[in-house]
Amino acid sequence: MSTPKIDVQVISSGILSEDVLMLGESVIKQAKIPVQQQLVLQFGSFKQTVTVSSVSRYDGLRISHSLARRMGISSGTPLRLQYRSASRTLALGPLIGVLISRDYPDQLEKPFGAITMFCQELVDSCRSQGAFVYFFTPSGIQENLKGVRGWVLGPGGWRQSDFPAPDVVNNRLTSRKLENRPIVQQFVSEIKYRYGAIIFNEKFLDKSEVFEALKHDASLLRYLPESYSLRNFTTLKSMCSRYPVVFLKPVRGSLGKGIIRLSRSGAEGWQASFTTAGGTRKVTYPNLLKFFSVISGKMKTVRYLVQQGLTLIDSGGRPIDFRALTQKNSAGKWVVTSIVGRTAGNQHYVSNLARGGTLATVRESIARSNLPSIHRGDAGSKLNRAALEISRGIDTHIQAHFGELGIDLAIDTSGRVWLLEVNSKPSKNDNTPLNEGKIRPSVRMMIQYARFLSGF
Repeated sequence: MSTPKIDVQVISSGILSEDVLMLGESVIKQAKIPVQQQLVLQFGSFKQTVTVSSVSRYDGLRISHSLARRMGISSGTPLRLQYRSASRTLALGPLIGVLISRDYPDQLEKPFGAITMFCQELVDSCRSQGAFVYFFTPSGIQENLKGVRGWVLGPGGWRQSDFPAPDVVNNRLTSRKLENRPIVQQFVSEIKYRYGAIIFNEKFLDKSEVFEALKHDASLLRYLPESYSLRNFTTLKSMCSRYPVVFLKPVRGSLGKGIIRLSRSGAEGWQASFTTAGGTRKVTYPNLLKFFSVISGKMKTVRYLVQQGLTLIDSGGRPIDFRALTQKNSAGKWVVTSIVGRTAGNQHYVSNLARGGTLATVRESIARSNLPSIHRGDAGSKLNRAALEISRGIDTHIQAHFGELGIDLAIDTSGRVWLLEVNSKPSKNDNTPLNEGKIRPSVRMMIQYARFLSGF
């Protein structure tokens, strides 16, 4: 279905009535829009009965100032237009809402803190593709659930305004506490069922949930380290009898926080390495039961996944892993947007940038690693294939809508690829550096997917 991109021009309400749209003759012909007849104008959840007047030698849309104010748009806004003849609806859009954790209204230069430049990239990408994006926090959701108080970037900078509920929501909330707030859950449910809105990346993923779900897919078993929810000493003892190293990972942890590496030390003893902000703290226990008695206190508040230790490739003793960003494209299919190598910092066994890790290309990471040369040639294609297959597996086996995933992978010294973790809220600073004025492929892809979802 044709969705031409048009510029919206706002005209004084004294000149143009709110229920009349002036549309270029060429656009009317292209989209087969009836003129001088009652139609429904739709923009997200906003609807208004209008008639369309044709303007020769013009390819844009003119609307009244009062109508533009109710829609939340300003003059010069580029949008896609679609005429749905069955419902006699003239739809403008797509209207995209990005749900973020917090804003700083008193800091108009950086109202979203560290992600402000990413938000600006989204705005630039929307303008180039003919989409409209606003940003809102849970506190911006209106009590009647029909609209949102959000932020847009206009010629005069960032400003707040009222907007209709969007066609598509990209959930970028960074905490489960915010995501589980009743107002957020009610809003998501309401706009799905009342307006047919689509929400992607709609929930966090727990480590145990991911590994349990993917275990049911025979084609993915080769990527999965043996893993179990740690509920008792028997499970820990069983895993430690099979592997010289095991990892205990908080089910809801991120940035490498709280991971414990447990390795044999002598005949009976075990050494536990705890991640801390300053490095790794090592404690030796005379036996496994003694370690478990210490950790069992934490297990009252923290759920752990116990996982087999892997002999990962490294660079000078610093472990290397890989972060793949996968996204759904303009046809709704998973693609790999980027993969970067991450080398752990000194005194750390996790590679997160927050803990001193460094980024490099896959080729550079493999070149400086201890991976035998026989396995180096196809390492990149193996990582690419694993990222795609795991993304499809998440889609198939977990009941939620995802459009973007951060997939942490590793390669062992025999060249085998392993899954470490899947993140449904991948950081925008974890892959390519931000360059002001440049729109990254990952940002363009996000808007293309939103257009696919909304039919624009």
